[in-house]
Amino acid sequence: MKHVAFIGLGSNLADPVFQVSHALDALDNLPHTHVALRSSLYRSAPVGYLAQPDFINAVAQLETELTPRALLDALLVLEQECGRTREFCNAPRTLDLDVLLYDNLQHHEHGLTIPHPQMHLRAFVLQPLLEIAPDCIIPGVGPAAEAATHCAGQKLERL
Repeated sequence: MKHVAFIGLGSNLADPVFQVSHALDALDNLPHTHVALRSSLYRSAPVGYLAQPDFINAVAQLETELTPRALLDALLVLEQECGRTREFCNAPRTLDLDVLLYDNLQHHEHGLTIPHPQMHLRAFVLQPLLEIAPDCIIPGVGPAAEAATHCAGQKLERL
């Protein structure tokens, strides 16, 4: 059975434009998964730990037969293949991949919460998401377009 999932991508190390572009291509090679849509790339300021370079972000819409946990596990392998290390919370990274949405699922288990718990607060997620899914509804939150109005002050540049 095919499921629709949205993945957030981000990088601020080792040629971030390349890292995100490469990851968008690599998502299409995950087992039983196809990239249906991909957003433009966006530049955003870091959140949390501010003493680091700006990020390049994007969102991809996938059609997948993977379960949410299998999808997350595949994303974590892809992060590691791209040199991701986890030195501290919000540290600079070569690649960050997050399951944002999976069908209309609301789900929480160790290490995986869907929808992503911070997505409705971040312009660097909402703007690329709205570019490819303008009518997107975030389960438990509401329309992504409405959430984006609360992020209007966050600096974001479409590349």
